[in-house]
Amino acid sequence: MSFITVENVSFAYRSGRTILDSLNLTIEKGRNLGIVGESGSGKTTLLRLLLGLAQPSAGRILLDGQILDTRNRAFMGGFRKRVQAVFQDPYSSLDPRQSVFNIVAEPLRALKVQTDIESAVSEALAAVGLPADAARRYPHEFSGGQRQRIAIARAIVARPDLVLADEIVSALDLSTRILIVDLLKTLSTSATFAVVSHDIALVALLCPDIIILEKGRIVESGPTERVLKDPAHPYTRRLLASTPRLPPPV
Repeated sequence: MSFITVENVSFAYRSGRTILDSLNLTIEKGRNLGIVGESGSGKTTLLRLLLGLAQPSAGRILLDGQILDTRNRAFMGGFRKRVQAVFQDPYSSLDPRQSVFNIVAEPLRALKVQTDIESAVSEALAAVGLPADAARRYPHEFSGGQRQRIAIARAIVARPDLVLADEIVSALDLSTRILIVDLLKTLSTSATFAVVSHDIALVALLCPDIIILEKGRIVESGPTERVLKDPAHPYTRRLLASTPRLPPPV
């Protein structure tokens, strides 16, 4: 069942420069989607639109058939509970002045989620493989991979339907990347992930569906296995030829 639908969406700056051009895609509940392209392909802009941080210049984005309207405060309150994000840099995405408990609890408080906050934070930290005493510590006490786990805990604590992951492992070393990929595969049983990346190998491990972006256009899409085995577009073939392979998760 389609959860998010993007219909003929374009985005251009006031200067007239077009970033995204007539995109059509769907994110289905329970099926992770990989959004792949090189720098400048429009991945980050698409992510901002899916998060409701920007409005399309043309077209529309639907959540369960309802238009994503950032001016509708009631709708956006429900949207924020259902859609969360994890960003690229685990060093800058966490407030160094806040304890891990406050960082992970922040969505619950901001969204006024009626729950036992202490229990919810403990469950989220346990889900990402961090010990209970991590809640009392601060970001600088953790490695990059552990900080990304904290960011993931913050994203899942409110039990969203969809998590948008923006280049989630690109700032990490190879061994830590493999561990985070393994974690995301486990978490995919309770939430759907849209994985924004330039790395096809990463997406292949996590996502049954894929879209390939080149200069703001979707040049190829479909089941990941088919696209990787028999790419139809020259751009996809170039990406495949230039992508190192991640070893399988441990």
